[in-house]
Amino acid sequence: MHRPPQFFINRELSWLAFDRRVLEEAFDPSQPLLERVKFLAISASNLDEFFEIRVGGLLQQVESGLEERGQDGLTPAEQLRAIAPEAHRLVEDQNRCWNDVLLPQLARAGVHVRKLEELDAVARSALDRWAEASLLPVLTPITVDPAHPFPYVRNTALCIAALVVANDADGTPTRRLGVVTVPSVLPRLLRLPSEGREISYVFLADLVQALAPVLFHGLEVVEASSFRVTRNSNLYVDEEEADDLMSAVEAELHNRRKGEAVRLEVEQDASAELVGLLQRNFDLSDEQVYRLDGPVNLARIMRIHLDTPRPDLKDEPWNPVERPTLDPAAFFDSIRRADVLLHHPYDSFSAVVDFVSMAARDPDVLAIKQTLYRTGDDSAVVKALIAAAGAGKEVTVVVELMARFDEEANIRWARRLEDAGVQVVYGLVGLKTHCKLSLLVRSEHGTLVRYAHLGTGNYHHSTARLYDDLGLLTARPDVTADVAEVFNVLTSLSPEPRLRRILLAPTGMLDGMLSLIRREADHARAGRPARIVAKMNALLDADVIDALYDASAAGVRIDLVVRGICAIRPGLPGLSENVRVRSVVGRFLEHSRIYSFDNGGEPEVWLGSADWMPRNLRKRVEVLFPIDDPEIRRRLRREVLSLYLADNVKARELRADGTEFRVRAAEGEPPIDAQASFMRIARGESLEFPDAFADVPVRPTDGPVARQPGAPRADTEIERRPMIEPRRAAPAAPLRPGGPAADNA
Repeated sequence: MHRPPQFFINRELSWLAFDRRVLEEAFDPSQPLLERVKFLAISASNLDEFFEIRVGGLLQQVESGLEERGQDGLTPAEQLRAIAPEAHRLVEDQNRCWNDVLLPQLARAGVHVRKLEELDAVARSALDRWAEASLLPVLTPITVDPAHPFPYVRNTALCIAALVVANDADGTPTRRLGVVTVPSVLPRLLRLPSEGREISYVFLADLVQALAPVLFHGLEVVEASSFRVTRNSNLYVDEEEADDLMSAVEAELHNRRKGEAVRLEVEQDASAELVGLLQRNFDLSDEQVYRLDGPVNLARIMRIHLDTPRPDLKDEPWNPVERPTLDPAAFFDSIRRADVLLHHPYDSFSAVVDFVSMAARDPDVLAIKQTLYRTGDDSAVVKALIAAAGAGKEVTVVVELMARFDEEANIRWARRLEDAGVQVVYGLVGLKTHCKLSLLVRSEHGTLVRYAHLGTGNYHHSTARLYDDLGLLTARPDVTADVAEVFNVLTSLSPEPRLRRILLAPTGMLDGMLSLIRREADHARAGRPARIVAKMNALLDADVIDALYDASAAGVRIDLVVRGICAIRPGLPGLSENVRVRSVVGRFLEHSRIYSFDNGGEPEVWLGSADWMPRNLRKRVEVLFPIDDPEIRRRLRREVLSLYLADNVKARELRADGTEFRVRAAEGEPPIDAQASFMRIARGESLEFPDAFADVPVRPTDGPVARQPGAPRADTEIERRPMIEPRRAAPAAPLRPGGPAADNA
């Protein structure tokens, strides 16, 4: 039995709270102006995904008659009623940010987003010539009548609705609905010719709307308005029944574009008559209609950030620090001597690409095994895998076809890999393969040695410049043997993995994490050092939250850094007084997962791909792995986690009622921005900042803890054994992954 519903924050409202934190960055005057435009675009894109996935799923539950209550006690229908007012307020604030804050400041900086009536004759003439040559030929106006049904409108497609007067067969004038769908290949923002530093854009929607009389020539156009419909984008693939999973996913991708409508966005000044015609066509309630005092689809203003050549209005470019390029022998020797920690995007992702590409070229590497969740359209890792297969190596790749919004790219890569002779598998039926693993087998002096990269993020070189992630290169025999066993599970469908060091979901990770949390509570009750510091993207699992409540009540100090959704309530008297929850929203998307346990003065640190969410712990193939190297463990605690806990620039803290407050430096206290500090550390600078673990006595250890996760143990007995000596941008990339579901990422 879990605790009563009042001890859990609603998931959907927590998602919207995260999106509001992103929006706050767009309002923040300390940010460079074009970075604020970027954050507003990300906020709008996050909200799109929220409607496509979360609202779409809740509506489907309601339509199916499901009334099961969530851990917060709300039914799907009650959740939808709770979401609506907050979502409408968020949209209003997004448009206020654009109209009242960013547009005027952009204009003062010489970057203009103009209305058509503001254009001079030269600019308007250039725009008209472009429309005549490149726009009008691809537009198809449709007037809806019994012979011309309402056209199919794709998910989030830009459309123009027109109220027109057409004559019936008997000559009677009748008001009808006209619709124009704008092809997605056309740019949504058009940059006008300009001289000097002045830059001007116009929205394509404004131009198409102005062309309505031309498109519906011969008819009276009463009014025209931009609109956009958002559809349920969840995939519903029955893997048990699919003879060919790739074909089944491709078919469902086609269905996604035709999912049920969940939201209608339309310009604020559209008449009630025009909105009513659209609303009835899409079968939407009043609360599902969003009237916008601004552009339809604010996510498109990302083009202003990307296309405006004004470095003075952007963050100073960050170039990840490159590790020296080594020949294969020295590269593998260095990993064999000591584990290597990579902190992206501060450390370059090229070390991970080198890990695979060197293996492809190295004649001593016999086999490569790789998981792929998100890869991108120009994946250096996948190209290296194809080259390795061409060189005669045994290459096995586990491709997750159902990585949300990356399904089409993954299908393309799977086909190319198969054509190159790579053994491609799709993981386990009913479970997404979300772990981030790469394994090499190398012949050295007559013996086979394994090398592994284990990471918190995807093998995607573009997002590796945008996401904060961690990776470990290791040759430790016990860890690499476990990685090999995970691949065997994924390819052979073995139901009983034999693992010694790493935790694997869904078979043992939940029990392992609960065991570690409960062990801290035992230490606290015995008067030993007990503390949990955990960083993740989301915290939702009720069993984990219950265990954290119990640990807090036992006296364990718990610090949580949760980027997005968080269902735990900190600061409840007698229950979570020892729990502090903060979120950091900065230049890079926080994506790493770190779990630190003081363990009575013998600290353990775990990294991996899994958040503390039901889907990660129960419905995905995930990996968490221990950090055995004492210096890396110290760095993760002293440097990485301490900076997140000290951040007083980009951090917010969560209250028990679900509201948040911005953390600010106290008088006389220096400002600490965790991400800016990581960049300085990567450059080799020495920084002074509080050590969050300084008050915890740490006794030296003789090696890692060896355990069967979840196994019973005496309160005072820690099972030990000696350590075995050692023998992981596309222009629009910030948009889709910006939300709490980037893991989807």
